[in-house]
Amino acid sequence: MVQYQQVDCVIPAAGLSSRMGRWKMMLPYRHHTVLDESIENALGFCSRVILVAGHRGDELASRYQDKSNIEVVVNTHYEQGMFSSIQQGAKQVKTEHFFICHGDMPCISPDIYRRVWDKRGSYTVFPGTAERPGHPVLLPATLKAQILSAPFNGKMKHIIYSGGVKYAELTDTDIYFDVDTPAAYDKLCQRSQ
Repeated sequence: MVQYQQVDCVIPAAGLSSRMGRWKMMLPYRHHTVLDESIENALGFCSRVILVAGHRGDELASRYQDKSNIEVVVNTHYEQGMFSSIQQGAKQVKTEHFFICHGDMPCISPDIYRRVWDKRGSYTVFPGTAERPGHPVLLPATLKAQILSAPFNGKMKHIIYSGGVKYAELTDTDIYFDVDTPAAYDKLCQRSQ
């Protein structure tokens, strides 16, 4: 049993799902949806999820409104790209460290969060390697000011790599698996059978 920690997890789920051709966040998976599974996994370790909605944001706000450990933030600038969603989520972070993990990565287990957490410090921790960093990413809250002061079209990589970075070097391929395309969704569904 993974013991959950006082740490926020920002989950961007604001995009248009253009490569999928339909809204991927609410695609059926297991007993609920792709996004539900991603949130459930994060909450298996993290104390709170800051869900950043954009496209169809009202639906997500309504879906999770009764969950005290999920805060939905609507990014009205979501068409500016992922970084604008991370900025909206970072505004709400209240813990000394925080994770970022995408809403379309439903295979990242609470144990993966734990193993990344175990490497925490005054630097960013990626679960993978320098060649393939993966998700979830654990950031020190000291990076919040840089994230919030950057322009909408800023690059998260520039901010992360301006400070220290460590790699947990996990070999679990789930840290790379996102459900971006119909083929990836088919592969996900086959896994759950």
